[in-house]
Amino acid sequence: MTLILALDFGGTKLAAGVVNVGSRRWLRYERRFSPTNANASSDLEMMRSLIHSLLQSAKPDAIGVSFGGPVDATTGTVRLSHHVSGWENIRLKDLLEAEFSVFVSVDNDANVAALGEHRFGAGQGYESIFYITVSTGVGGGWILNNQPWRGAGGMAGEIGHMIVDPSGPMCLCGKRGCVERLASGVYMARDVREMLENEPQRRREGEILRDLVGGNLELVTGKVVSEAAVLGDELAREILYRGAWGLGVGIGNVANLMNPQRFVLGGSVTKAGERWWEVVRKTARETALPEVDLEIVPAALEDDAPLWGAVALATQALQ
Repeated sequence: MTLILALDFGGTKLAAGVVNVGSRRWLRYERRFSPTNANASSDLEMMRSLIHSLLQSAKPDAIGVSFGGPVDATTGTVRLSHHVSGWENIRLKDLLEAEFSVFVSVDNDANVAALGEHRFGAGQGYESIFYITVSTGVGGGWILNNQPWRGAGGMAGEIGHMIVDPSGPMCLCGKRGCVERLASGVYMARDVREMLENEPQRRREGEILRDLVGGNLELVTGKVVSEAAVLGDELAREILYRGAWGLGVGIGNVANLMNPQRFVLGGSVTKAGERWWEVVRKTARETALPEVDLEIVPAALEDDAPLWGAVALATQALQ
Protein backbone atom coordinates (compact mmCIF):
# COMPACT_ATOMS: atom_id res chain seq x y z
CA MET A 1 0.00 0.00 0.00
CA THR A 2 1.07 3.58 -0.67
CA LEU A 3 1.33 5.52 2.58
CA ILE A 4 0.66 9.28 2.76
CA LEU A 5 1.66 11.52 5.67
CA ALA A 6 -0.52 14.66 5.89
CA LEU A 7 0.52 17.67 8.01
CA ASP A 8 -1.43 20.79 8.98
CA PHE A 9 0.39 23.78 10.48
CA GLY A 10 -2.54 25.94 11.64
CA GLY A 11 -2.46 29.31 13.37
CA THR A 12 -3.16 27.83 16.81
CA LYS A 13 -2.99 24.08 16.24
CA LEU A 14 -0.90 21.36 14.63
CA ALA A 15 -2.42 18.19 13.19
CA ALA A 16 -1.12 15.13 11.37
CA GLY A 17 -2.52 11.94 9.92
CA VAL A 18 -1.36 8.90 7.98
CA VAL A 19 -3.55 7.16 5.42
CA ASN A 20 -3.27 4.66 2.59
CA VAL A 21 -3.92 6.08 -0.87
CA GLY A 22 -7.54 5.42 -1.84
CA SER A 23 -8.73 5.08 1.75
CA ARG A 24 -10.96 7.58 3.56
CA ARG A 25 -10.03 6.36 7.03
CA TRP A 26 -7.01 7.60 8.94
CA LEU A 27 -4.69 4.83 10.04
CA ARG A 28 -3.56 7.18 12.81
CA TYR A 29 -4.41 10.80 13.53
CA GLU A 30 -3.41 13.35 16.18
CA ARG A 31 -4.01 17.04 16.87
CA ARG A 32 -2.23 19.33 19.34
CA PHE A 33 -2.64 22.99 20.24
CA SER A 34 0.35 25.33 19.96
CA PRO A 35 1.34 27.22 23.12
CA THR A 36 0.55 30.94 23.12
CA ASN A 37 4.26 31.79 22.84
CA ALA A 38 4.88 29.39 19.94
CA ASN A 39 7.42 30.17 17.23
CA ALA A 40 8.61 28.36 14.11
CA SER A 41 11.16 26.29 16.06
CA SER A 42 8.67 25.14 18.69
CA ASP A 43 6.05 24.33 16.03
CA LEU A 44 8.58 22.27 14.07
CA GLU A 45 9.65 20.36 17.19
CA MET A 46 6.03 19.65 18.14
CA MET A 47 5.27 18.52 14.58
CA ARG A 48 8.31 16.20 14.59
CA SER A 49 7.00 14.65 17.79
CA LEU A 50 3.58 14.18 16.17
CA ILE A 51 5.09 12.64 13.04
CA HIS A 52 7.23 10.09 14.87
CA SER A 53 4.29 9.19 17.12
CA LEU A 54 2.11 8.50 14.06
CA LEU A 55 4.59 6.82 11.72
CA GLN A 56 5.71 4.25 14.30
CA SER A 57 8.86 3.49 12.25
CA ALA A 58 6.93 3.26 8.97
CA LYS A 59 8.20 5.31 6.01
CA PRO A 60 5.69 7.39 4.03
CA ASP A 61 5.76 7.40 0.24
CA ALA A 62 4.97 11.12 0.10
CA ILE A 63 4.17 14.01 2.44
CA GLY A 64 1.55 16.73 1.89
CA VAL A 65 1.64 19.89 3.98
CA SER A 66 -0.96 22.56 4.67
CA PHE A 67 0.47 25.78 6.14
CA GLY A 68 -1.48 28.64 7.67
CA GLY A 69 0.15 31.53 5.84
CA PRO A 70 1.52 32.63 2.44
CA VAL A 71 3.50 29.88 0.70
CA ASP A 72 5.46 29.69 -2.54
CA ALA A 73 4.02 26.35 -3.62
CA THR A 74 6.59 25.95 -6.41
CA THR A 75 9.54 25.86 -4.01
CA GLY A 76 7.65 24.87 -0.86
CA THR A 77 8.92 27.97 0.94
CA VAL A 78 6.83 29.51 3.73
CA ARG A 79 6.87 33.28 3.28
CA LEU A 80 5.59 34.07 6.77
CA SER A 81 2.91 33.28 9.33
CA HIS A 82 0.57 36.04 10.46
CA HIS A 83 0.09 34.29 13.80
CA VAL A 84 3.38 32.53 14.69
CA SER A 85 6.77 34.28 14.69
CA GLY A 86 9.91 33.05 12.99
CA TRP A 87 8.42 31.53 9.84
CA GLU A 88 9.81 34.13 7.43
CA ASN A 89 11.23 32.44 4.30
CA ILE A 90 11.50 28.95 5.82
CA ARG A 91 12.11 26.31 3.15
CA LEU A 92 9.73 23.79 4.71
CA LYS A 93 9.70 21.44 1.72
CA ASP A 94 13.52 21.16 1.77
CA LEU A 95 13.58 20.65 5.55
CA LEU A 96 11.11 17.76 5.43
CA GLU A 97 12.60 16.16 2.32
CA ALA A 98 16.06 16.18 3.94
CA GLU A 99 14.65 14.60 7.09
CA PHE A 100 12.39 11.93 5.57
CA SER A 101 13.91 11.38 2.09
CA VAL A 102 10.53 11.42 0.29
CA PHE A 103 8.78 13.92 -1.98
CA VAL A 104 7.04 16.75 -0.10
CA SER A 105 4.36 19.18 -1.37
CA VAL A 106 3.60 22.37 0.60
CA ASP A 107 0.87 24.94 0.02
CA ASN A 108 -1.24 27.55 1.81
CA ASP A 109 -3.93 26.08 4.07
CA ALA A 110 -6.85 27.61 2.18
CA ASN A 111 -5.59 26.29 -1.17
CA VAL A 112 -5.06 22.86 0.36
CA ALA A 113 -8.47 22.84 2.09
CA ALA A 114 -10.10 23.81 -1.23
CA LEU A 115 -8.43 20.79 -2.82
CA GLY A 116 -9.61 18.58 0.05
CA GLU A 117 -13.22 19.71 -0.24
CA HIS A 118 -13.11 19.35 -4.04
CA ARG A 119 -11.75 15.79 -3.96
CA PHE A 120 -13.44 14.44 -0.84
CA GLY A 121 -16.08 16.90 0.44
CA ALA A 122 -18.67 19.50 -0.48
CA GLY A 123 -16.97 20.38 -3.78
CA GLN A 124 -17.18 16.90 -5.31
CA GLY A 125 -18.72 17.03 -8.77
CA TYR A 126 -18.15 20.78 -9.25
CA GLU A 127 -15.65 22.22 -11.72
CA SER A 128 -15.31 25.55 -9.91
CA ILE A 129 -15.48 26.23 -6.18
CA PHE A 130 -14.20 28.92 -3.88
CA TYR A 131 -13.33 27.62 -0.43
CA ILE A 132 -13.19 30.09 2.47
CA THR A 133 -11.82 29.32 5.91
CA VAL A 134 -13.05 31.56 8.74
CA SER A 135 -11.07 30.79 11.85
CA THR A 136 -7.94 32.36 13.40
CA GLY A 137 -7.74 34.25 10.10
CA VAL A 138 -9.79 34.34 6.90
CA GLY A 139 -8.39 32.83 3.71
CA GLY A 140 -9.64 31.50 0.42
CA GLY A 141 -8.66 28.85 -2.11
CA TRP A 142 -9.76 28.35 -5.70
CA ILE A 143 -10.55 25.28 -7.76
CA LEU A 144 -11.09 26.28 -11.40
CA ASN A 145 -11.69 23.74 -14.17
CA ASN A 146 -11.08 21.00 -11.56
CA GLN A 147 -7.57 22.28 -10.75
CA PRO A 148 -6.14 24.49 -7.98
CA TRP A 149 -5.63 28.06 -9.16
CA ARG A 150 -3.04 30.00 -7.19
CA GLY A 151 -2.61 33.13 -9.30
CA ALA A 152 0.54 34.59 -10.84
CA GLY A 153 2.45 34.79 -7.55
CA GLY A 154 0.56 32.21 -5.52
CA MET A 155 -1.59 34.81 -3.76
CA ALA A 156 -4.98 34.17 -5.37
CA GLY A 157 -7.93 33.78 -3.02
CA GLU A 158 -6.92 36.25 -0.29
CA ILE A 159 -10.50 37.26 0.44
CA GLY A 160 -9.50 37.91 4.06
CA HIS A 161 -7.79 41.10 2.96
CA MET A 162 -10.50 42.33 0.64
CA ILE A 163 -11.57 45.72 2.02
CA VAL A 164 -15.30 45.90 2.73
CA ASP A 165 -15.36 48.86 5.14
CA PRO A 166 -12.64 51.46 4.34
CA SER A 167 -13.39 53.36 7.56
CA GLY A 168 -13.35 50.18 9.67
CA PRO A 169 -10.78 49.00 12.25
CA MET A 170 -7.11 48.56 11.39
CA CYS A 171 -5.83 45.07 10.52
CA LEU A 172 -2.29 43.78 11.04
CA CYS A 173 -1.97 43.82 7.24
CA GLY A 174 -1.97 47.63 7.48
CA LYS A 175 -5.39 48.23 5.91
CA ARG A 176 -8.72 49.17 7.44
CA GLY A 177 -11.93 47.16 7.36
CA CYS A 178 -10.79 44.05 5.53
CA VAL A 179 -12.84 40.86 5.85
CA GLU A 180 -10.39 39.18 8.23
CA ARG A 181 -10.34 42.19 10.56
CA LEU A 182 -14.12 41.96 10.92
CA ALA A 183 -14.87 38.24 10.65
CA SER A 184 -12.00 36.22 12.17
CA GLY A 185 -12.32 34.72 15.63
CA VAL A 186 -9.15 36.38 16.94
CA TYR A 187 -10.25 39.88 15.95
CA MET A 188 -13.82 39.42 17.17
CA ALA A 189 -12.46 38.38 20.57
CA ARG A 190 -10.10 41.37 20.63
CA ASP A 191 -12.90 43.82 19.81
CA VAL A 192 -15.14 42.40 22.53
CA ARG A 193 -12.36 42.61 25.12
CA GLU A 194 -11.51 46.20 24.19
CA MET A 195 -15.13 47.31 24.26
CA LEU A 196 -15.77 45.76 27.67
CA GLU A 197 -12.57 47.22 29.08
CA ASN A 198 -12.84 50.70 27.57
CA GLU A 199 -16.56 51.42 27.14
CA PRO A 200 -18.36 51.33 30.52
CA GLN A 201 -21.78 51.65 28.86
CA ARG A 202 -21.20 48.24 27.24
CA ARG A 203 -20.86 46.33 30.49
CA ARG A 204 -24.55 45.63 30.87
CA GLU A 205 -24.61 44.20 27.35
CA GLY A 206 -21.61 41.99 28.09
CA GLU A 207 -22.98 40.22 31.16
CA ILE A 208 -23.34 36.86 29.42
CA LEU A 209 -19.85 37.15 27.95
CA ARG A 210 -18.39 37.95 31.36
CA ASP A 211 -20.23 35.00 32.95
CA LEU A 212 -18.85 32.59 30.34
CA VAL A 213 -15.26 33.52 31.22
CA GLY A 214 -15.76 34.02 34.95
CA GLY A 215 -15.02 37.72 34.63
CA ASN A 216 -11.56 37.13 33.11
CA LEU A 217 -11.70 38.93 29.77
CA GLU A 218 -8.35 37.44 28.73
CA LEU A 219 -10.24 34.16 28.27
CA VAL A 220 -12.59 35.60 25.63
CA THR A 221 -12.12 33.78 22.30
CA GLY A 222 -14.03 33.73 19.04
CA LYS A 223 -15.80 30.60 20.28
CA VAL A 224 -16.88 32.40 23.47
CA VAL A 225 -18.23 35.30 21.39
CA SER A 226 -20.26 32.83 19.31
CA GLU A 227 -21.62 31.07 22.40
CA ALA A 228 -22.57 34.37 24.03
CA ALA A 229 -24.35 35.51 20.88
CA VAL A 230 -26.45 32.34 20.81
CA LEU A 231 -27.32 32.94 24.48
CA GLY A 232 -28.53 36.46 23.71
CA ASP A 233 -25.59 38.75 24.58
CA GLU A 234 -26.17 41.93 22.57
CA LEU A 235 -22.51 42.95 22.35
CA ALA A 236 -21.48 39.48 21.16
CA ARG A 237 -24.25 39.53 18.57
CA GLU A 238 -23.18 42.95 17.32
CA ILE A 239 -19.57 41.83 16.80
CA LEU A 240 -20.41 38.38 15.42
CA TYR A 241 -22.96 39.59 12.89
CA ARG A 242 -20.81 42.55 11.84
CA GLY A 243 -18.24 39.92 10.88
CA ALA A 244 -20.85 37.87 9.04
CA TRP A 245 -21.88 41.02 7.16
CA GLY A 246 -18.26 41.73 6.15
CA LEU A 247 -17.78 38.18 4.92
CA GLY A 248 -21.07 38.32 3.01
CA VAL A 249 -20.00 41.53 1.22
CA GLY A 250 -16.74 39.86 0.25
CA ILE A 251 -18.51 36.75 -1.06
CA GLY A 252 -20.99 38.81 -3.07
CA ASN A 253 -18.15 40.72 -4.73
CA VAL A 254 -16.26 37.50 -5.52
CA ALA A 255 -19.48 36.07 -7.00
CA ASN A 256 -19.76 39.07 -9.31
CA LEU A 257 -16.11 38.86 -10.33
CA MET A 258 -15.58 35.11 -10.81
CA ASN A 259 -18.99 33.41 -10.64
CA PRO A 260 -17.93 30.03 -9.14
CA GLN A 261 -20.49 27.24 -9.01
CA ARG A 262 -20.27 26.94 -5.22
CA PHE A 263 -18.82 28.70 -2.18
CA VAL A 264 -17.71 26.26 0.54
CA LEU A 265 -17.18 27.70 4.02
CA GLY A 266 -15.17 26.03 6.77
CA GLY A 267 -13.37 26.97 9.97
CA SER A 268 -14.36 27.41 13.60
CA VAL A 269 -16.35 30.63 13.14
CA THR A 270 -18.73 28.89 10.72
CA LYS A 271 -20.05 26.92 13.73
CA ALA A 272 -21.45 30.14 15.23
CA GLY A 273 -25.08 29.19 14.64
CA GLU A 274 -27.78 29.43 11.99
CA ARG A 275 -28.22 33.18 12.41
CA TRP A 276 -24.57 33.72 11.37
CA TRP A 277 -25.20 31.75 8.17
CA GLU A 278 -28.38 33.73 7.51
CA VAL A 279 -26.51 37.03 7.72
CA VAL A 280 -23.70 35.79 5.45
CA ARG A 281 -26.11 34.44 2.82
CA LYS A 282 -28.45 37.44 2.91
CA THR A 283 -25.61 39.97 2.64
CA ALA A 284 -23.90 38.04 -0.16
CA ARG A 285 -27.17 37.82 -2.06
CA GLU A 286 -27.79 41.57 -1.66
CA THR A 287 -24.23 42.38 -2.74
CA ALA A 288 -24.13 40.18 -5.84
CA LEU A 289 -25.98 41.03 -9.04
CA PRO A 290 -29.45 39.44 -9.21
CA GLU A 291 -28.40 37.48 -12.31
CA VAL A 292 -25.47 35.81 -10.51
CA ASP A 293 -26.21 32.34 -9.15
CA LEU A 294 -24.97 32.11 -5.57
CA GLU A 295 -24.71 28.95 -3.46
CA ILE A 296 -23.01 29.00 -0.06
CA VAL A 297 -22.64 25.68 1.80
CA PRO A 298 -20.76 24.37 4.86
CA ALA A 299 -17.55 22.43 4.36
CA ALA A 300 -18.19 18.69 4.60
CA LEU A 301 -14.76 17.87 6.03
CA GLU A 302 -14.94 20.58 8.72
CA ASP A 303 -11.59 21.00 10.54
CA ASP A 304 -9.99 18.16 8.59
CA ALA A 305 -10.30 19.84 5.17
CA PRO A 306 -6.62 20.98 5.18
CA LEU A 307 -5.42 17.50 6.17
CA TRP A 308 -7.44 15.74 3.47
CA GLY A 309 -6.26 18.38 1.01
CA ALA A 310 -2.70 17.55 2.04
CA VAL A 311 -3.48 13.92 1.20
CA ALA A 312 -4.70 14.98 -2.25
CA LEU A 313 -1.62 17.20 -2.72
CA ALA A 314 0.76 14.36 -1.89
CA THR A 315 -1.19 11.87 -4.02
CA GLN A 316 -0.98 14.22 -7.02
CA ALA A 317 2.79 14.33 -6.62
CA LEU A 318 3.02 10.54 -6.92
CA GLN A 319 1.07 10.41 -10.18
